[in-house]
Order: sequence, then C-alpha cells, then structure tokens
Amino acid sequence: MLLIPAIDLKDGHCVRLKQGEMEGATVFSEDPAAMARHWVSLGARRLHLVDLNGAFAGKPKNESAIKAILKEVGDEIPVQLGGGIRDLDTIERCLDDGLTYVIIGTAAVKNPGFLHDACGAFPGHVIVGLDAKDGKVAVDGWSKMTGHDVIDLAKKFEDYGVEGIIYTDIGRDGMLNGVNIEATVKLAQALRIPVIASGGIANLKDIKALCAVQSEGIMGAITGRAIYEGKLDFKKAQAEADKLSGK
Repeated sequence: MLLIPAIDLKDGHCVRLKQGEMEGATVFSEDPAAMARHWVSLGARRLHLVDLNGAFAGKPKNESAIKAILKEVGDEIPVQLGGGIRDLDTIERCLDDGLTYVIIGTAAVKNPGFLHDACGAFPGHVIVGLDAKDGKVAVDGWSKMTGHDVIDLAKKFEDYGVEGIIYTDIGRDGMLNGVNIEATVKLAQALRIPVIASGGIANLKDIKALCAVQSEGIMGAITGRAIYEGKLDFKKAQAEADKLSGK
C-alpha cells in the first residue's frame, strides 16, 4: 500500500482545502519544493500534486512551483499532477517537464473523446480522478453533480486504457473523518486497473483499514491534511502499511 503525500498548490504555496473550498485554504508551506523533499526524506515513494489555480482556470497556473518540485525530487520518485489538464499539448509539456503521470478529472467526464485521445497518445501516463458523492460523479471543483454513476464511468475509462483511477469521496475530503472504504472497495472490485483512495484519511486506523482490503485492487492512498496537521505520522504509517502488505 503506497501512501502518497499530497502537495496542493495555490499561488505558488503549499495549501490544503476543506471540501474543495478555495476561500478556506490553509497555507502549510511557502516552499513546495522543500515540502516535496521533506516527504521524500520520510520515505514517500510517489507524490501527488494538485494545481488548484489550474483546476479553476482550466490550464496549469503553478508551473514554476511544479518545476521546482520536479527539479528537487523528480529523478527519485514518480510525481503525478492534476488540475487544469484539458488538452494534449498540456499533457506533453507536463511529461516533458518530468512528471510521470497526469491526472484528468473534469475534462474526462465532460470530454471523453479528449481522454480517449490522451490515452492513445500517452499510454501508461494517464490517470483519471473521479470525485463522487453517493455514487454519483461531481465535476468543476465539486461544484456540480452529474447523473453519471462512478462505476459505469470508471469501466468506460478503463476500456480507453487509463493507468488507474483516483477515487475521492467529496463528502469526506479534508474533513479527517475517515475513508469511505465500502465505496472504494466496490469501485476497485468492478475494475481491473488499480484504484488509489483519496479523501478523509485521518489516522493509522484508516491506513490499516485500507491495507485490509488492498487485495481488492486498491494500490495506494493519497493523504494531505492529516500529515500536515500531525494527526498521522507519515513515516510510521508507511512502515505500518509495508508491514501489513508483507513488504
């Protein structure tokens, strides 16, 4: 079980949001590259970046911070980025800069043809982020609910050739009230590609609960607020996950 620290970027700073609300951002670091180094030094084997300004603007806006992170740690571990990735040129630029994976969210739901093209042009590098509440997918920074069933959509994207699915229960993200294990397992069981859990990780108990269902197809979990606020000791949590996974 891979624990993946999240570095959410807003105006060049590392922040965390509660339930996607930009106004409620808490700044945790003025130096995202140093924050990336910090997590790698504690044993992170992948990093999850989100360009929050980019997600709202529809194109990447924190490129200098992203490049600084890649310069700092990009040769050592895979780095993935979501937020504002809406066209093939942007994907190409991201991969050229040294990112391993791009995460397509809203654009995958609204423009599946773009996702299909992206999977064809950049095989092995495209992950889809699906944000859902009560089994239905949300888009546009969680501001709009769609009628799409999350499992049906994920199966369609699997057929396109996406590398994996990041599944966020938007009722829980940034709230530290536990992962929606049941919904995450249900999704993973329906797919052949791996699922990464996201949203709500609060403590070691959540990590243990995810490790218990890892064999269903859950390869990792993204963690943010809990590790920044010290409620989850990242190094200990990854060691515990490795032990429970038999590593």
